[in-house]
Amino acid sequence: MANVAIIGATGAVGRQLLEVLEEREFAVKELRLFASERSVGEFIDFNDTSYPVQQLDDDSFDGVDVAMFCAPESVSVEYCPRAAAIGVKCIDTSSAWRMDADVPLVVPEVNGDALELLKNKRIVASPSSLALMMVLPLKVLHGCSPLQRVVVSTYQSVSGHGLKAVDELRVQSGELLNGRPAKQSMFPHQIGFNCLPQIGPAADQDYTAEEIAAGNELRKILGLEKLGVSVTAVQVPVFYGDSVSMNIQLADAVAVDHIREALASSAGMELIDDLSAHDYPLPVDAAGQDEIFVGRIRQDLSCPEAVNLWACADNLRNGAAINVVQIAELIVAQ
Repeated sequence: MANVAIIGATGAVGRQLLEVLEEREFAVKELRLFASERSVGEFIDFNDTSYPVQQLDDDSFDGVDVAMFCAPESVSVEYCPRAAAIGVKCIDTSSAWRMDADVPLVVPEVNGDALELLKNKRIVASPSSLALMMVLPLKVLHGCSPLQRVVVSTYQSVSGHGLKAVDELRVQSGELLNGRPAKQSMFPHQIGFNCLPQIGPAADQDYTAEEIAAGNELRKILGLEKLGVSVTAVQVPVFYGDSVSMNIQLADAVAVDHIREALASSAGMELIDDLSAHDYPLPVDAAGQDEIFVGRIRQDLSCPEAVNLWACADNLRNGAAINVVQIAELIVAQ
């Protein structure tokens, strides 16, 4: 059993974490919940017990075995080293540590052995929801033939920005349906009934930070430093569930049926691929589910070594909470 702390417990990811911990019957001996000052004093139920939400301070980690951070990057930067310094194993969902050479970036089904690096700083990073939903199918295809290049278009739900973004889409949709103008605060433009081809701040060569980070994370998790990755990230008016369209170039031509069989037999994924029956992954069906759903698998007609693939996943549950709990299970087991 382990003493567990969750930092950011009242946020969307924090609540999913508690749900997943309960469902997977994670052996929690003592639970401590932390959030921002405005949430202090709230109570959250876990395993038929109500736990108070506390404010984070220097003494919060005494006696804690595993700390799960689902708070802003600034919180992780400040408190992960403090917790690690007294022996706490920290699992962080922010971007703060993902590209640190001494911090493992882990997806247990892909590179669980990377946890060996945990001894360096006692911090392990969980990838972005975007990298998480792409890396499992890519790992399978890499096993069929070495990956050469990946071109991705993403269709990301607003819940990745938190509960305020979900509320903004809900309110905007109601206003627009009633003929009233939409007001925005979380996004630079109206998100209701719209698509925004920018997620995150501008970065190098007119890519966004989100797009560049996704490629860097994929290369680190897969251990393919020279893998070519090009991402276009799009915000869409969907509440929960992200989707990606991937064009994947392999070293050799591989039969589509062989790829389907490999994906269908891999843990953590479900194949839904019958175009004539209108059967393919949808974000509305992925919401609330643990698996990554894959379909629309077909050969690229312009390149025999390339295949096209569509995937959907719950960006909060599969894209954060499941992976964090799986990492914690490995840590406790070790």
